[in-house]
Amino acid sequence: MEPREDRHGGLAALSWPGRVVVAIAVAVVTVAVAVHLAMVFLHVAPANTLSKQQDATIDAYIYPEFEQNWKLFAPNPLQQNVAVQARARVAQEGGGTRTTGWVDLSAQDGERIRGNPFPSHTAQNELRRAWDFYTGSHDSENQPEGMRGELSQAYVERIVTDRFAQRLDGTVDSIQLRSATTRVPAPDWSDERFDTETEYRALPWWDVSEAARAERGAGS
Repeated sequence: MEPREDRHGGLAALSWPGRVVVAIAVAVVTVAVAVHLAMVFLHVAPANTLSKQQDATIDAYIYPEFEQNWKLFAPNPLQQNVAVQARARVAQEGGGTRTTGWVDLSAQDGERIRGNPFPSHTAQNELRRAWDFYTGSHDSENQPEGMRGELSQAYVERIVTDRFAQRLDGTVDSIQLRSATTRVPAPDWSDERFDTETEYRALPWWDVSEAARAERGAGS
């Protein structure tokens, strides 16, 4: 008589050390999900004693990747197209530097989304939300408003520097960003009339060399 096959599967088929590892992994994931949900809830909920006491901790966790906003909906939906553009100064291997032309990063994201039934979250939201985060935490003179302002600049800087580094030969030493804002024309049936000429907001050059990053890291 042939021995009967062991038909137990799943966790029952694991050794005791394997079950312990799975149990620990499940516990870690459960705690991580609980912490994330709690942070997001405290961020979007009306101000309360706990959220006021832990405001700095909540902001450090939420911004910039998990920020919540409702600008798609009434009463004030977005009525303009905002394109984020950038250029870079690149150190050449043989010495000297060159400055690139303005690159429309938003248009590049649009190309990655157009015709793609499953576009990535990065292509859809990363740059757009980073720029919105920056403009919402800086004044008209591009001065940061508290810790959020510093975080937003570091976030935008990292995104743009990484994108240039992937496409350019040489070392990116500094970058400059600008936005090109164009109001969406009013529909034919509307009596509204307004200027649809593109307006630009240019930021100063940012030093993103290794020496500058090391200096900022030492000062933080």
